[in-house]
Amino acid sequence: MPSEIEKKIESLREQIREHDYKYYVLTEPTISDEEYDKLVKDLEKLEAEHPELITPDSPTQRVGKDLTKDFKPVKHKIPMLSLANTYNEEELYDFDRRIKEALPEGEKVEYIVEFKIDGASVSLNYVNGLLKTAATRGDGIVGEEITNNVRTIRTIPLRLKKANNLPYKLNDIEVRGEIFMNIKDFERLNEEREKNGEKLFANPRNSAAGTLKLQDPQVVAKRPLNNFMYMLISPGDELRSQQENLELLKKLGFKVNDNYRKCAGMDEVIKVCEEFEAMRDSLEYEIDGAVIKVNSIKQQNILGSIAKSPRWAVAFKFKAKQAFTTIKEIVWQVGRTGSVTPVAELEPVFLAGSTISRATLHNIDEIKRKDIREGDKVVIEKGGDVIPKIVAVVLSERNKESKPVEPPDVCPVCASPLFNPPDEVALYCENPECPAQIKRRFEHFSSRTAMDIEGLGEALIDLLVEKGLLKTYADIYHLKEKRDELINIERLGEKSVDNLLNAIEESKKKPFDKVLFALGIRYVGEGVAKKLAEHFRSIDELMKASEEELMEVYEIGESIAKSVKLFFGKKENLEIIKLLEKAGLNFKLEKPKESTPGDNFFSGKTFVLTGKLNNFTREDAKDKITALGGIITSSVSKNTDYVVAGEKAGSKLVKAKKLGVNVIDENELIKLFNNPSKE
Repeated sequence: MPSEIEKKIESLREQIREHDYKYYVLTEPTISDEEYDKLVKDLEKLEAEHPELITPDSPTQRVGKDLTKDFKPVKHKIPMLSLANTYNEEELYDFDRRIKEALPEGEKVEYIVEFKIDGASVSLNYVNGLLKTAATRGDGIVGEEITNNVRTIRTIPLRLKKANNLPYKLNDIEVRGEIFMNIKDFERLNEEREKNGEKLFANPRNSAAGTLKLQDPQVVAKRPLNNFMYMLISPGDELRSQQENLELLKKLGFKVNDNYRKCAGMDEVIKVCEEFEAMRDSLEYEIDGAVIKVNSIKQQNILGSIAKSPRWAVAFKFKAKQAFTTIKEIVWQVGRTGSVTPVAELEPVFLAGSTISRATLHNIDEIKRKDIREGDKVVIEKGGDVIPKIVAVVLSERNKESKPVEPPDVCPVCASPLFNPPDEVALYCENPECPAQIKRRFEHFSSRTAMDIEGLGEALIDLLVEKGLLKTYADIYHLKEKRDELINIERLGEKSVDNLLNAIEESKKKPFDKVLFALGIRYVGEGVAKKLAEHFRSIDELMKASEEELMEVYEIGESIAKSVKLFFGKKENLEIIKLLEKAGLNFKLEKPKESTPGDNFFSGKTFVLTGKLNNFTREDAKDKITALGGIITSSVSKNTDYVVAGEKAGSKLVKAKKLGVNVIDENELIKLFNNPSKE
């Protein structure tokens, strides 16, 4: 039997949890701050006297004292897919048509329409009612654990509320939602940072996402993070509908946005989307659209998903917000590949949650097409509510003495002559030693999506390059030998230097595909780097590959293949790779822990997909083939074992017949999927 002390402690915890729920979630406090503080102090006193009775879900344990030095990977039970976007009524009706075509004939379809909150996605795992882990979305399959930081958010329960008569067990659930900052809270935070001489945050979404990745939970606890949860996953239960799930989340103690509507058809959905867009500017938080979901979970399961997004949900993006401002100056900036692009320096203006002072102009053709000049009054908007761009010039207010913009002849940084490749609009600085290129290459290398070296940002990179401490990527891994010199640099200090050196050391654990992406090969983004790493499995094999062999990799075309060969054909790049290998970076892909399926029809065979498939998306078919041990390539060669030809198959089918490669249709592929052991 629990002792009197245990009963008193648990009673205090329940009271505090209930008051937290009423204050933070319902915003309906029922006691004064003084009365609430007394409950907390009484609990803290009892727990201090009886530390053996402290539990992780106690309200006193929300804010930890330990730093999070490593955000561990967390595999999602079900992938956190991103939503496909729609922008007009026609695309919404098309979505509705696809839903009805994919469901059994005559089935009634209801939709739930919700706000699309502009925040950072989070996934929470509760086991037996207690918060176990919290994770970011990551790449949709694997996120990063941020449990210590999420625990500080008082709108998120550490223990689920007890709800009577629930028809489900809910023993091991995943709850998903968005973490954000209210606009006024964000503005206050920036005002405080400005007073303290700290760098201002760009917008509420970025500040929320950045806060979730801070190492110190005590700092996170001081930030005004908020949340709305919108998805409940319980593999052990047969949940019925999205509407019911939202009600369940509320009963369990989560903050749920009440601005959702159930619609009987797409005509109603469109009216609700218009209603939501009209509400947009009156809300306390940022939304950038509406989310439309099939209400029935059974129907959701029938519809399934494609590789990147669910078939049963779609986002409706609101029109971009616009504002007027003036172009102060047009400058030319140099990127890491040497591309020289124009940027408009603007009179600062607040737009869609952030202050805009710069906008990309893309290239000289874009400037000429819109006739953009210095001193012009312009209309700007955020494309997709993210990237500022100039939509139009207010010609009626143009200064008559303004002159058209002329592109530079030489690099604005190193004064080297600029090159304009045939069939390209872009201008390039071909000097690889150009300081601007060097700085931007380091920024890319150390960025979160590449080597993720926290602390090695733009300002520090500029400083270290100017001081001659960074010339090649390999120099990053020799900074530990210059610790004393770094400490003596103004505004660094011992603690920040040690944090930087630790982050550099930690980056050595990054997998081969991240290292490959970090090298900055033209046209090799994150996805391409992953495909190349998985196909060739080591830098040595990749460097040996011919253009034809590179193009055999699924979705790798001629431009990428040429760029990769050009990169590895340069002596200076090979020398840097050797130095990075010596420093301990990963240039090999570890063998998968799970062995590939045993011998079957697909094992070790190479397939090319061409034409339209009716029963699968291209990605679905690719995933099924690779799961059975097959290999997918983009181009047909004498090494191809089978070409899967769908409707309107073109040149690849012609080439396959010419080379005598086996050709099968979609029906034959389905039979092989159903019986892969058959030869």
